[in-house]
Amino acid sequence: MDADAPSLLKLLQRWRDEAGRTGRQIKRIAVAYEAAGDGFWLARWLRARGIEAYAIHPASVAVSREHRRAKTDRLDTELLMRAFLGWLRGEKRHCSMAPIPTLEEEDARRPNRERETLVGDKTRIINHIKAILARFGIRSFRLSLRQAADRLETIRTAEGTPLPDNTRAELYRFLERLSLVREQIRTIEQERLRRLAAAPAAANGPHAMVRLLARVIGVGVETADMLVHEMLSRKLRDRRAVARYAGLTGSPDESGKRRREKGLARAGNARVRRGMIQLAWRFLRFQKDSGLARWFQARTADGRKTTRKTMIVALARKLLIGLWRLVITGEPPQGVTLRAA
Repeated sequence: MDADAPSLLKLLQRWRDEAGRTGRQIKRIAVAYEAAGDGFWLARWLRARGIEAYAIHPASVAVSREHRRAKTDRLDTELLMRAFLGWLRGEKRHCSMAPIPTLEEEDARRPNRERETLVGDKTRIINHIKAILARFGIRSFRLSLRQAADRLETIRTAEGTPLPDNTRAELYRFLERLSLVREQIRTIEQERLRRLAAAPAAANGPHAMVRLLARVIGVGVETADMLVHEMLSRKLRDRRAVARYAGLTGSPDESGKRRREKGLARAGNARVRRGMIQLAWRFLRFQKDSGLARWFQARTADGRKTTRKTMIVALARKLLIGLWRLVITGEPPQGVTLRAA
């Protein structure tokens, strides 16, 4: 079938009617599909019409390890059906399901993700401009100045000549794009602050979580907003689920007498994992007297880079669990300093 939701619903209804004509009353219909770039709109659409819908994590389904295994739509469908039926029976490790976000939850993530994309675009444009200028021996041009575009007329190459016409025109266009991207980033940040200020102070929910996390010295509004809407607003079972969702758990390799660690599982939310490792380094700078910072310093006293690289991941995991407990219970991690409310 094509990606046509009404046709799918019509097919399910036809199957239900056929079963009813044979004397078998269908009281439950469960549908599953692989989570992909199309998002979760189909699951929400089906659930609104009384049909159980689930999105399977593709990487959680075990496949054959043969070097050249057959792979067709029919075989993939049979594999997914076996995994889905085992999951419905309650058998462990058949597969795992992605939580289906509501339309509001999905929309709340857009500003942070858009800003992340725009920051990447800004870095890419700046690197392009610097690379163009470096070809002419120019390395002191400051892109942060408001009059950067006006200075292109007076700038001179290492040979003492003005910039060529085509190169100057290209740089003008790059600077226009850079100005537009910066303005869009500023708009997103101002709109976020406006929404936080407009939300009731005593209300519970994502805005209250963002304000609480932003009180931790070293945690900015951007990081707090990302953590809340990407992870902390979810109903996570315990601290193990918190670490597992962020992909900050290990991946042990044990067979017989062999025992080794292959590093991070990297199976969770990459944005949360990347943001928490960056926050862990910043946390050591702004919360030097906290219990977590002293724990890290005691285990990296040998000064080796490999030890610090390993332990910063452990610190990120502990810090994430501490922030999760902060927004759930209101109790900050030991020794962490908060800004005044």
